[in-house]
Amino acid sequence: MPATNVGTSEDLLAELSGWVRLETPTTDGAAVNRLMDVAEAGLAGAGATITRIPGRDGYGDNLIARTPGEGKPVLVAGHLDTVWSHATLETMPYLVQGKKAHGPGIYDMKAGSFLAFHAVRSILQQGIVTPRPIVLLLTPDEEVGSPTSRWLIEQEAAQAATVLIPEPAGGGGACVTARKGVGRFVLRVEGRGSHAGTSFQDGASAIVELSHQIIGLHRMVNVERGITLNAAPIWGGSRPNVIAPDAGCEIDLRVNSVTDGVLMEERLLGLTAKTPGCRVIVEGGMNRPPYTESPAISALYGKAQAIAQQVGLALPKQHRGGGSDGNFSAALGVPTLDGLGCPGAGAHASHEHILWGHLAQRAALLAGLLETLD
Repeated sequence: MPATNVGTSEDLLAELSGWVRLETPTTDGAAVNRLMDVAEAGLAGAGATITRIPGRDGYGDNLIARTPGEGKPVLVAGHLDTVWSHATLETMPYLVQGKKAHGPGIYDMKAGSFLAFHAVRSILQQGIVTPRPIVLLLTPDEEVGSPTSRWLIEQEAAQAATVLIPEPAGGGGACVTARKGVGRFVLRVEGRGSHAGTSFQDGASAIVELSHQIIGLHRMVNVERGITLNAAPIWGGSRPNVIAPDAGCEIDLRVNSVTDGVLMEERLLGLTAKTPGCRVIVEGGMNRPPYTESPAISALYGKAQAIAQQVGLALPKQHRGGGSDGNFSAALGVPTLDGLGCPGAGAHASHEHILWGHLAQRAALLAGLLETLD
């Protein structure tokens, strides 16, 4: 059993509720920083060495908390931002109903980031000696692809022995040993506008061309190979009596392998128009590399399974289609275990919730890993 006393699920939920009631939309750096202040105070008060890197481009700060020790650390990385806008709490309040605790961002991933914070704080407060120092990294922009934190995640991961990611647990409490790579693109069509009644033949509809392109994107999908594409949102045109001079869409790409990521990026960036008078422009690229299960990750999962058994948890594993900051560390070849947060459901949806009774066991799992990974 882990030596760290992590407390009860009731106590953990009481503190977590304060995190959920602080709304932290990615696009409001000041709001994210208010929660970053809370985390910094708790970790500094427990004796962690703090480095805070000011945010840029409208995003919040990054926070690094280090514990004493020698050698390569164990890196724990979580984000404090959510997809939810300000005032979401008015229509989607923090609420406990039986086994479920609801609230914007509670599942993705305030519960997980809080558990990591609590485990590290408890280890420091209780004087638990860990085989390796711990680095806890809290970031402000994961929900939009980590544009200002990726460099820091990769920098810290490259110096780490192991990386733990407390993103939400999957069904049955599953952790994550692989994720798809993610690409994001914007496709724009330049057409030729004209009057839809008097000058129909003079026009070149960007919307017609966009329709051809979206059908072509769908034909690139290969579910068996793990290649999926989704076009959304889409836009175009201005009025029913105007041949649309412009249209476009965003494209979400998911792949299982680096090779397929390179191939699909080349195909998307090389798209050309099929409609005379139109021009197609595609911008973007792979945002998160694939995260594949290596022998080292399998061994790390085995260690986590053993600790989970000690604390009374089942810990199945899964390969997940969604990306996370774990993609960055795994792509560097650093053993990475993801999905170590709290089980629940409804990420990015109005029914978002955690199964709060699992909080203490999941905190004990994290503490147990930090106490034993060498």
